[in-house]
Amino acid sequence: MRIDGRSNETLRPIKITKDYILYPEGSVLIEMGGTKVICNATVEESVPRFKKDSLEGWVTAEYNMLPRSTNTRNERDINRLKKNSRSVEIQRLIGRSLRSVVDFKALGERTIILDCDVIQADGGTRTASITGAYVAMRLACKKLVEYGLIEKMPLSGYLAAISVGVVNGVPMLDLCYTEDSEAEVDMNVVLTETGEYVEVQGTAEESPYSRSVLNQLLDLSEIGIMKLIQEQKKILGM
Repeated sequence: MRIDGRSNETLRPIKITKDYILYPEGSVLIEMGGTKVICNATVEESVPRFKKDSLEGWVTAEYNMLPRSTNTRNERDINRLKKNSRSVEIQRLIGRSLRSVVDFKALGERTIILDCDVIQADGGTRTASITGAYVAMRLACKKLVEYGLIEKMPLSGYLAAISVGVVNGVPMLDLCYTEDSEAEVDMNVVLTETGEYVEVQGTAEESPYSRSVLNQLLDLSEIGIMKLIQEQKKILGM
């Protein structure tokens, strides 16, 4: 049994609350165990310069961990006068992941901005952000259809993400912080509902790992992601 009593193939308790913030076009609070992330989707009727006059839209993301979302207080980026390099890497991952399922022509010349703010971190914040941001983005797109601004839902399918890893020689799904800090292998997987990979980030923290271990981790990630997509559909009423 693991530190929180789960089996190796079990997700932490997950809860997605939609319309969590009043003002954004799409908003959710996603909770995975002790990790809690607010994901807000904002629609702007403009696009970056490189998309100007293309008749296509764009999707981008920002990621931030609030002070005291962890066991010690982290300094705000504004006080350092530069963006934390980890946050930049994660927000690029979130943006890439979400763009993989967007039909930019159907979206039209507008931008969806996903703000992912971690209010409590216990491992898996980037994967929770992707999973929650997808729901927020879909809620925003649903409003665009309802308001007659676009003709159809500009999303090709569902998408979610999960962490997996090897702890004390054992492959595990959905690592909490304690497990992640002790992992020999740490991996984040982004997968569509049809089983297509968007991104696999896998790192050997101590020694190289085999193809067999990689396959086990990918199999575990698919189990977890398909369950997450079921939760997404449930909250969206699909």
